[in-house]
Amino acid sequence: MKQLQNRRFTGVLASVAVLGMLAGCGSGSTGEGGSEGGGGSADGEVSGTLEIQYFVGGYGDEWWKTVIADFEKEYPDVTVEQHSGPNINQEMQTRWISGDPPDVVYIDGAGISQTQMVEDGQLMDITEWIGGVEMPDGTSLSDSFIVPPDEYDGKIYSLPLIFDTWGTWYDQAWFDENGWDVPKDFPSWMDSMEQIQKDEGIAPFITTGQYPYYFSRGVLYPAFASAGGDRLLNAVIDGEEGVWKSDGVMTVMNRVKEMVDAGYVDQGFAGLSHTQSQSNFLQHDNAYIPVGFWLPNEMANDTPEGFEFGFIPSPMNAEGDPMVLVPDLRSMAIAEQAENPEAAKAFAEFAFQKQYAKSFAEMSGALINIEGVDLSEEPNVPEYLKQANELINSGEVDVHHKNHPMSSDMELPIGDALVKFLLGETSVEQFTDEAASIAEQYRNSQ
Repeated sequence: MKQLQNRRFTGVLASVAVLGMLAGCGSGSTGEGGSEGGGGSADGEVSGTLEIQYFVGGYGDEWWKTVIADFEKEYPDVTVEQHSGPNINQEMQTRWISGDPPDVVYIDGAGISQTQMVEDGQLMDITEWIGGVEMPDGTSLSDSFIVPPDEYDGKIYSLPLIFDTWGTWYDQAWFDENGWDVPKDFPSWMDSMEQIQKDEGIAPFITTGQYPYYFSRGVLYPAFASAGGDRLLNAVIDGEEGVWKSDGVMTVMNRVKEMVDAGYVDQGFAGLSHTQSQSNFLQHDNAYIPVGFWLPNEMANDTPEGFEFGFIPSPMNAEGDPMVLVPDLRSMAIAEQAENPEAAKAFAEFAFQKQYAKSFAEMSGALINIEGVDLSEEPNVPEYLKQANELINSGEVDVHHKNHPMSSDMELPIGDALVKFLLGETSVEQFTDEAASIAEQYRNSQ
């Protein structure tokens, strides 16, 4: 399997005609169906009931409904039972705990953790199977990913379906109107927030306190990668001994402390949901927010007229260093106790088709994690995606790769500690002490 090395983002996606802009997957005809009649890599008969669990959030559910409808046409002996919605992860917890899970699960949203599911033995080891899956053009699926699947001790338990990346958003029209410069590094970001606070009398930065991983993944992860590359980023995610007291982490957390001490972080963030914080941002109560590429789609009905989404990698990098993006994958997996594994494998193959990648781009504004999807001539590409693509292809941005997500056993308590830190209730030393203690407890539990 090819590995994604630390290299400029233009190098990662330049080979992908896909980046005429950043966008993702959709629907299409069944003419390019993955494995007709259950052939291909789904070795047994493809029939019966297939249960699929998928979270409905910022990407919506139009793509899922389209792909599922096409799959049922391609496989008329299969009936798909959909379990979906914004709270589906919580609603399905009892079934997972009782050993009666759905066959396929899309791992996204609150209340679900891929790493935790792997640790709990809930996901099927697909390491050998994935090596034999072919795309309709005959190429290996494993060789077609933009970013390779997450690995746990060399084993693969999920297929990286959606390619997204966290970053910092702003209103380009508002910035142009006020003559504000878009930052490129941490010093210029601090200068920008100082100017905005002076001009508008607002706290420039907002995030959600109910889901503090928005700040971790949107601000801290690229900052750690900028300070210490993949090595430091993955050491934090794995909870390695000593990492929270390392020079790189301390440098990053001291920068965050500067933001807090200067009053740039809106202190009302702690009680806000992600949609509330996004609504405040859209109403210019704040100027910057860390979110992924689903933001414009999720808030389409609440976006004021004239608002122009601008996106940059979170500017936590030192002056003179390139900006950093850390791809954030949304994966699809098959349950270890799936009752219909053959239909589950057939569906997984079916979903990774290039025509579905194109329609996902239009429907959701993010990428399916497949190379060679040309979106450059697609008429419905949002301007912010073209802006992101221009930035990426400028050669000014580095991409870094996390091996797998952080376990919820660490991420949740560290998130609680992070909220206190962003509220100014703890020092850098106190926060990193607490994070180190949480990481130690996690290591000891493994």
